[in-house]
Amino acid sequence: MNSTPPAIRELARRLIALEAPRDARSVEDGSKVARVCEKLRVPLAKFAGVEGYRSLISRTLAIAKAEDPSLDPVHVGLDGSLSGFDEVGQRDAEAGVAVLEHLLGLLVTFIGESSTLGLVGDAWPDATLEKIDSRAEEQ
Repeated sequence: MNSTPPAIRELARRLIALEAPRDARSVEDGSKVARVCEKLRVPLAKFAGVEGYRSLISRTLAIAKAEDPSLDPVHVGLDGSLSGFDEVGQRDAEAGVAVLEHLLGLLVTFIGESSTLGLVGDAWPDATLEKIDSRAEEQ
């Protein structure tokens, strides 16, 4: 059962939309999720180190896979990069959103909302980021 606040899920969707190319129909959602995670990897690796980021993304993927077995083909590389989203494909676009949602949720838990939004802002300096109400309950 997913206990991530809706605001974090919405932020995950917004970040995926920011990574959508001009011809969004040609790129699957999983590829967009991998690009978002890759873009977050730079500031997160600066913050926690490569091993810290790899540990965080590995935990994120383990949580997401427990909820959605369609993510089984997705793996974390030695550098923390994600691969295998092309095998998940369009079968389950929501599975990719869940990966990013869990990553953001773990970040909010470990370093707080303000620091999480700061790291996201480092990756997308032109994006307008709103406060996350991490205490909000799903309705």
